[in-house]
Amino acid sequence: MNVAATAGGQQNDDNLNPLAEVRVAFLGAGVMAESMIAGLLNQGLVTPSHIIASHPRSDRRDKLQDRFGILTTEDNLDAAQGADIVTLTVKPQVLKTVMRQLNSRLRAEQLAVSVIAGATLEQLSHGLSHEAVARVMPNTPAQIGQGMSVWTTTDAVTDEQRLRAKAILGALGEELWVDEEKYVDMATALSGTGPTYVFLVMEALIDAGVHMGFPRRIAEQIVLQTVSGSVAFARDSGKHMAELRNMVTSPGGTSAEAIYQMEKGGLRTVLSRAVYAAYLRTQSLAGADKQPPA
Repeated sequence: MNVAATAGGQQNDDNLNPLAEVRVAFLGAGVMAESMIAGLLNQGLVTPSHIIASHPRSDRRDKLQDRFGILTTEDNLDAAQGADIVTLTVKPQVLKTVMRQLNSRLRAEQLAVSVIAGATLEQLSHGLSHEAVARVMPNTPAQIGQGMSVWTTTDAVTDEQRLRAKAILGALGEELWVDEEKYVDMATALSGTGPTYVFLVMEALIDAGVHMGFPRRIAEQIVLQTVSGSVAFARDSGKHMAELRNMVTSPGGTSAEAIYQMEKGGLRTVLSRAVYAAYLRTQSLAGADKQPPA
């Protein structure tokens, strides 16, 4: 697998900014679109006058105009026609309708970028009658510029278009380009759904703290900082997770006892099955017929 990864923090010098003078359309201006718009503007990659977002509700359009000063419209085709990059951020159940609206209407030089789980490059290219398509799976932390976005493209996407897509996704956090689409489906289960696993574990730890006698607000503070600090330490150390775990596990100590109980309860197996179940669900959204292992 060939990959290329970067973190956010693009420079706004026009000579270094692949999005200088580029017009970006967001079709379906929900939470993810709002996060992407905020990232682009905060980093000075695109000016408000070069962003347009479509949404059926006027109150939503007014909110985006007031917050960002961007252009808005009710019409998806109207938003797409003047853009260099057309970002599909609609809900999955609306995708077919939007693709019908745009079918054969995009210019060859336009890049279509989809953040919709389960929508394959083939489905997108066929539904749009358009060859230059990128598919990306971002995750929830992208809303604060700390996301993980795994993406791929059709062969028709040019080097310039890839640089533009890379810049947009870099505004959301870290981005990772992969040369095989199957890895985007896998990322949907691992990183796209990943915050769900983390939040559930954090919730369980907080509840355990309350069960021992901590007030909930104190348990929340302890768990939030413990998880945040552990992630930062792991990233900074560069060590394997097993090595880090061994560092804090003394023979006969509290960590050893806790690990014994988690292994006895099958925590690894449960997590592995959860991730694989999410992967199969991604496959089913794309129309694949796969069965879980026994």
